[in-house]
Amino acid sequence: MDVTEKASAMLRELREEHGPLMFHQSGGCCDGSSPMCFAQGDFLTGDADVLLGQIAVDMKNGGTPELIDVWMSREQFALWKHTHLTIDLVPGRGAGFSLESPNGVRFLIRSRLLTDEEDAALHGSEAPDVRVQTLP
Repeated sequence: MDVTEKASAMLRELREEHGPLMFHQSGGCCDGSSPMCFAQGDFLTGDADVLLGQIAVDMKNGGTPELIDVWMSREQFALWKHTHLTIDLVPGRGAGFSLESPNGVRFLIRSRLLTDEEDAALHGSEAPDVRVQTLP
């Protein structure tokens, strides 16, 4: 997982205003199709969610980078587990409950397929290849 500098800048602002943050990507329609940023603990995760990892965002004071948990619904993760995700920030109206929405911007997930090496490192060499393959 990665985060762009534009997204990091917004996360620094949101952290100052709201305290520690978290992301959740549900994979549903409408608001759920975008990564939503919440104050940590304002969105309750459970057995239907997977902690993908954390993104590190350098804070303005130059201290230790802030670690932000990134969650995804288990159902959505099953479809995206072979992708590298980058959280970006673009102009536009985002999810109504996501903290960045009053600023006229929205967070967006950009993805690419993992390389075979990245996939093996994350899922082991026994992981089935579920990507589209061209048959001879």
